[in-house]
Amino acid sequence: MAGQVKDREAFQRLSFLYQAAHCVLAQDPENQALARFYCHTERTIAKRLVLRRDPSVKRTLCRGCCSLLIPGLTCTQRQRRCKAQRWTVQTCLTCQRSQRFLNDPRHLLWGDRPEAQLGSQADPKPPQPLPNTTHRIPAHLPEEKVQPQSSNRQ
Repeated sequence: MAGQVKDREAFQRLSFLYQAAHCVLAQDPENQALARFYCHTERTIAKRLVLRRDPSVKRTLCRGCCSLLIPGLTCTQRQRRCKAQRWTVQTCLTCQRSQRFLNDPRHLLWGDRPEAQLGSQADPKPPQPLPNTTHRIPAHLPEEKVQPQSSNRQ
């Protein structure tokens, strides 16, 4: 059983709900309430089971009202520049909530980076201990002397 995905049935259920929302909107673009219900159910299941959803799925769902974000149908999509960077801004037409994403082809999400993968973390070198440094007081600061407190209690 090695190599199987944990919670396979849950991921299949999430995938089914996401695809069902797409199919509902493809058949009748006016039926956004049913698609929103499917997306809300998908998000609720993922939260309850503490499952990490793919970023490509999360980016197509509104965080405010759980609408499926399809440019031109349920959201507007604009390109913006700010401080020499390009951003894609999506605004949900149901709740007016906007999300922005960096539009840089060289940008890698953390999950796609090699250091994020569990298999590549098998490093042959053990971590080195920190060097033992003594904390010296700089010469320009007066050295405080701590007087032992004598207990005069009787």
